[in-house]
Amino acid sequence: MTISTAKRLEGIGEYYFSQKLRAIDELNRQGKQIINLGIGSPDMPPHPDVIKTLQEESARPEVHGYQNYKGSPVLRQAMAAWYKTWYDTTLNADTEILPLIGSKEGIMHICMTYINEGDDVFVPNPGYPTYRSVAQLAGGNLVEYSLEEKNNWLPDLEALEKQISGSTKKQAVRLLFVNYPHMPTGQLPGLSFFSSLIAFAKRNKVLIVHDNPYSFILNDHPQSILSIAGAKEVAIELNSLSKSQNMAGWRVGMLCGAKERIDDVLRFKSNMDSGMFLPLQLAAAKALTLGKDWYEGINTLYRNRREKVFTLLRLLGCSFSEQQAGMFVWAKTPSSYADGYALSDEVLDEARVFITPGGIFGSAGNHYVRVSLCCTEQKIQQSIDRVKASRKEKE
Repeated sequence: MTISTAKRLEGIGEYYFSQKLRAIDELNRQGKQIINLGIGSPDMPPHPDVIKTLQEESARPEVHGYQNYKGSPVLRQAMAAWYKTWYDTTLNADTEILPLIGSKEGIMHICMTYINEGDDVFVPNPGYPTYRSVAQLAGGNLVEYSLEEKNNWLPDLEALEKQISGSTKKQAVRLLFVNYPHMPTGQLPGLSFFSSLIAFAKRNKVLIVHDNPYSFILNDHPQSILSIAGAKEVAIELNSLSKSQNMAGWRVGMLCGAKERIDDVLRFKSNMDSGMFLPLQLAAAKALTLGKDWYEGINTLYRNRREKVFTLLRLLGCSFSEQQAGMFVWAKTPSSYADGYALSDEVLDEARVFITPGGIFGSAGNHYVRVSLCCTEQKIQQSIDRVKASRKEKE
């Protein structure tokens, strides 16, 4: 008997990294010992006090039941305090914060809450692939807006306004996904850009979805779009503990915005899942109290790793900006390669090192590659040595 998949899956393939990790696993089984410089999963643990909190709280007998759909008040209050301390942004812990099982979950909840069949959803090119796939799953009409290196990877709001005004559709809400510090390019925003974006959204009746998981990594001045006056009228923000607190596998994120937006999304989310395990929430609350020393410590490690990655990319003939934030380095491939896929395949085949082709983030990334900093300096040096050896063999 043939069972067909739903039409919503048409044109949507398996997530690139899901496929690639299987291929790398197979190469490792063959004894290839691949060094993976592709994925942004922190290789360092959370702070010891965070782990201790989880251990102690999970030993209590009364904490193992279902939890509040809006999350523990302790966690929401910690999130509000974190926003005030680091972003100078005031949020009501009771009404303007919704804890999430990772911010990726939030992308789906937002799309399912606000997108009707055929509604325009504006996504960046290059940009996080999940914006595209989830908007399409929700029935949205994808409208790409291009980001270019010559514009510092910021959107051309004038061109985007023309795209919107040229649409014959009259939706009450259009979604616009933005993500700064930007993934994959590492571009920082600046307050003037956020102010311009808020004004743009008000003129064009757009709901901005700002995805903000990288603001602490190699960035001395974390910013939230919600710090801009009037932002809550037209913007919501996703954030995460995955990168800044080394808690990617713990799946703790948050959605922040006006009470009306939180209530809207909760209507969908509460029908899809339950609250997170309480000890995990309490440990996450502990993580959000960490001070400046924590962020400086992990950034020192990332900064040292980045210098090694710069050496690797120069060896590969790539060009790049040294002023990037986040846990990746984005680099342009040499003109001798057809695209980033060609360079990525060559390095994997000849040096047994995986780097991410920029084309997976959209056509505007075709001539770029992305290298993760989530690997020890020793592993990055091994990658450099392998590339040098493979190039010598070709001479």
